[in-house]
Amino acid sequence: MLKTLRQIARIGCVTEPPVEADEALRLRVRLQAQILDVLGRALCIRAIDAGSCNGCELEMQALANPFYNLEGIGIRFVASPRHADMLLVTGPVTSQMRSALERAYAATPDPKLVVAIGECACSGGIFGAGTACVGRVANVIPVDAAVAGCPPSPEQIMSAILTAITAPPTTPM
Repeated sequence: MLKTLRQIARIGCVTEPPVEADEALRLRVRLQAQILDVLGRALCIRAIDAGSCNGCELEMQALANPFYNLEGIGIRFVASPRHADMLLVTGPVTSQMRSALERAYAATPDPKLVVAIGECACSGGIFGAGTACVGRVANVIPVDAAVAGCPPSPEQIMSAILTAITAPPTTPM
């Protein structure tokens, strides 16, 4: 026992170096502060799939896992556009989904924010505009922020949400 105590006194406390702060954590803190400044409460988001391959939806679902924990910073997903402050739209808008997207946009109370998620929602992707596809989301409803990528990372989606909150809304207050 005495030998072990001498060794501890001679070597000292050996620990790992502290972990560097993650950029995603800084983004989370900025996002939480901005949501409370602008809304004073939780940000309610309605996710709408306008015809995507579900790659972007998987990345949006990753936002709810313990690593990103959107609920912890005051963002929650809701089932109705009537309860939403923001619409997250994925995929190129198909002809069949155009009226549903317009109805969801009309049902969202003002001031409403729209974020286009993914390359297809931003530019129409490989589908473009044609008979079966209207193209990008901005062809149907006004878009406040867009995230390109196929699919974009959860950090990019969080950054777009922050951009949409800080930018002036496209609809009057």
